[in-house]
Amino acid sequence: MREPRAELFDSHAHLDFADFDGDVDGVLERARAAGVVGVIAVGSGRGLESGAAAVVLAARQLDVWATVGIHPHDAVLADDAAVAVLRGLAVRPRVVAVGETGLDYHYDHSPRPRQRDAFAAQLRLAQELRLPVVVHTREADDDTLAILRAEGVPWGGVLHCFSGGERLARAGLELGLHVSFSGVLTFPKADGLRAVARDVVPLERSLVETDSPYLAPVPHRGRRCEPAHVVHTARKLAELHGVTLEEAARVTTGNVRRLFGL
Repeated sequence: MREPRAELFDSHAHLDFADFDGDVDGVLERARAAGVVGVIAVGSGRGLESGAAAVVLAARQLDVWATVGIHPHDAVLADDAAVAVLRGLAVRPRVVAVGETGLDYHYDHSPRPRQRDAFAAQLRLAQELRLPVVVHTREADDDTLAILRAEGVPWGGVLHCFSGGERLARAGLELGLHVSFSGVLTFPKADGLRAVARDVVPLERSLVETDSPYLAPVPHRGRRCEPAHVVHTARKLAELHGVTLEEAARVTTGNVRRLFGL
């Protein structure tokens, strides 16, 4: 009998970044060969250009969907005109979420007040358009949670590339968010994160992602990450929950489809 196939979904990849110039088609072919049935192309990280690029890519690839947003690093760009551009992009076909947006107090590439304003504005846009949100938070737990609670996330969302602790995970789950794990879950020193993934976040609320081109999992650590590598994160998540890779893939892929309305 043929063994069951793990049908995986990379819930967060930056395929418009220069790391993939001239290689996107090859990247997607390798992903399909590895069992990846879908990729969320995150249109955030290069100002407003990322959103437009993600929309174009999703329009020509049937297994790719797009998000549009302004990353906290670019929050100084998030004036009313920029939010209007996002609104126009977000209503395009195959756009499934607003983001990634949020707060990054590690790098502080944009002033913190501007980050908070941009985050709140995009949460309001997501509510207006009845879309989930993709949330980036780094060293900003208190302010991230305060803004999420103040603005609300009635259409759900995800704490992407989760690297926080039990408190943030529990608070996110209480808000109705999913929690997404990247290749960091496989890193040798990530015992604390693995404990959160195992003991705090139910598999039914977990997603897996690559955050390509960053954070390649073991055994690809130190090299460019791409969607095919999501299998290693899914395998580690399966191990933590005591299930097969195929079961972890089935549940997390189903979670992506429900969250983003695919």
